[in-house]
Amino acid sequence: MRAPRFWREPRPGLLARALSPLGALYGAATARRMAREGVDVGVPVLCVGNFVVGGAGKTPTAIALARLLRAAGERPAFLSRGYGGEARADSVRVALGASARAVGDEPLLLARVAPCFVGRDRVASAKLALENGASVLVMDDGLQNPALTRTLTMVAVDGEAPFGNGLCLPAGPLRAPVDAQWPFVDALAVIGGEAETAAALAARTPQKPVFRASLKADAIAASHLIGRPVLAFAGIAHPQKFFATLAGIGAQVAETAVFPDHWLFRPREIERLFARAARRGLTLVCTEKDLVRLPAEFAEAVRTLPVSLSFDDAAAVAKWLGGLRA
Repeated sequence: MRAPRFWREPRPGLLARALSPLGALYGAATARRMAREGVDVGVPVLCVGNFVVGGAGKTPTAIALARLLRAAGERPAFLSRGYGGEARADSVRVALGASARAVGDEPLLLARVAPCFVGRDRVASAKLALENGASVLVMDDGLQNPALTRTLTMVAVDGEAPFGNGLCLPAGPLRAPVDAQWPFVDALAVIGGEAETAAALAARTPQKPVFRASLKADAIAASHLIGRPVLAFAGIAHPQKFFATLAGIGAQVAETAVFPDHWLFRPREIERLFARAARRGLTLVCTEKDLVRLPAEFAEAVRTLPVSLSFDDAAAVAKWLGGLRA
């Protein structure tokens, strides 16, 4: 699915208002589900989620938090539903050589940092993670999932459009009304945007910490793209952000190609992209999330620009994570 442009408009337009009754029903159902009691699995559970559908920086946030946990001596493990992969009734540990078609794209990125367990049943995945030695569970995309009792919850927020047009699916990007989701949130990670956005959110919930963060491109990968004309393609929620990042590090974005979020690329699609790039002498480049969804025979011929999340005050975040053991 590609996020509609009207979702990011500051005020609902005609189409959004027409869809708002459906959004109200969807949001109310999600809010009721969020209020259910979860299962206590006996270890701290850190939930990382979004108020909205896709594109807020949840996966980089989860990775950054897991690294802080490892630095504190914990043995974190990720729990993921594996969106975009084949639906799984069972729970499995993600192997680094697994295919995105089987387990989804985000779990493959998470598994590079800590063990990742995928399955529709979060309780079963949690038990499997504990059997494999996890001391802390990081539930990826878990804000609206009530399966587990959560110790702390951090929500990743896009600093440029925190709540989109303020409406629920399908009228807007919210999964439930913001006021219905606030009680389940312990902290915010505001990614990018102006300082005023983070300040406004902090004023709205003064009892909950708001941490500013940014996505930074890998310096080595960026050095190979500076000044180079590229054909950039992406199958993510907000591809324009990726294109802007490329331009920001000095790449010459000559052409772009956009695919739906979590798109599983077919060989003929990549062949066509290579043909387009060859006609103008362009380098083909995509995100890491896209790379794991490419057919294996093309992966080494496409450049990527990895990004990682950096907290402005990592020490403060590490101190907040200490609440997992409080």
